[in-house]
Amino acid sequence: MTAEYLWYIPNQTEPGHRGDDNTRPDHNSLDTLTEQARALEDHGWKGALIGTTWGRPDTFTVATALAARTTTFEPLIAVRPGYWRPANFAAAAATLDHLTGGRVRVNIVSGKDSLAAYGDADAEQADRYARTTEFIQLIRRLWTEEQVTFHGEHFSVTDSTVAPRITPREGRPHPPIYFGGASEAAERTAAAEADVQLFWGEPLDGVRERIERLRGLEASLGRRHAPLQFGLRVTTFVRDTTDQAWADAEAKVAQMAAQQGALTQDAHRRAAVGQQRLLDLAGRGEVLDDNLYTTPGRFGGGGAGTTWLVGSPQDVAKSLRRYADLGVTHFVLSDTPYLDEIRRQGDQLLPLLRG
Repeated sequence: MTAEYLWYIPNQTEPGHRGDDNTRPDHNSLDTLTEQARALEDHGWKGALIGTTWGRPDTFTVATALAARTTTFEPLIAVRPGYWRPANFAAAAATLDHLTGGRVRVNIVSGKDSLAAYGDADAEQADRYARTTEFIQLIRRLWTEEQVTFHGEHFSVTDSTVAPRITPREGRPHPPIYFGGASEAAERTAAAEADVQLFWGEPLDGVRERIERLRGLEASLGRRHAPLQFGLRVTTFVRDTTDQAWADAEAKVAQMAAQQGALTQDAHRRAAVGQQRLLDLAGRGEVLDDNLYTTPGRFGGGGAGTTWLVGSPQDVAKSLRRYADLGVTHFVLSDTPYLDEIRRQGDQLLPLLRG
């Protein structure tokens, strides 16, 4: 399968996300975000993940606005069961998919958030992933069937038909469903129901192990869909030369250490199994494989900012190809300043990966 390369649009109310130097008052305006989305189109990217947490601008609204101002840009829209009801989301996504000619992608997020702030209830991990499983099952059915009746533990619909109908395209019966999570419950959900399992920037041996385990789960759970695909969400720290990349990366981490001191992270994220796996990597060494830099996680780097692939375009392309050799076909990359790196990595890194 041909690999696909997406970026990340931060969608933050506060400027300076992960060291981004765009601190203008309009840093999150429609014009500024559109500039990033159009730069992605111009520099070879398929689209971008738009993240979600309570306290950010609404992700679906931002994705819709950017889709309306672009031609080929594909938003990977992060959504949470509980924030959305499945029938409401299925209808909204089907409408946007229709209006954009099939450009919608969906990333289901099950990690904890400020749930009570938007009327959701906290739940044990097993219950959260059971609800996510139902959410995915139901939106998939609503996109591909008519007069759907579904009565689950968490969601129910009766004689539900979403309009407009999703237009199937070659290899794409409906918007692809991405999903993350490293716990046992999360992996069972992914193996049974997701289209793409996203990994954080773990070393190759960890990704290999997880792919093998997920393949085994697919078989044991009797997966009914096309085979699960795999994606990598990671920071790519690229400079013209290897030496310059490492000098700049170490300087940036030193700045993070001076500004933030010891690790301070969102308690919800830190409690996540996948995040803890990343933080534990620092105990194995500052640099794993050829160029996976683990030190950022000690000084506030979280999620995709916990580990960085550092090097020249050739170094980073080589590392990403090694993940591709394991079976990873979806890459969601990023670094700051976001707009500058869209252009730099689009012009210097993507041609090497595609070549």
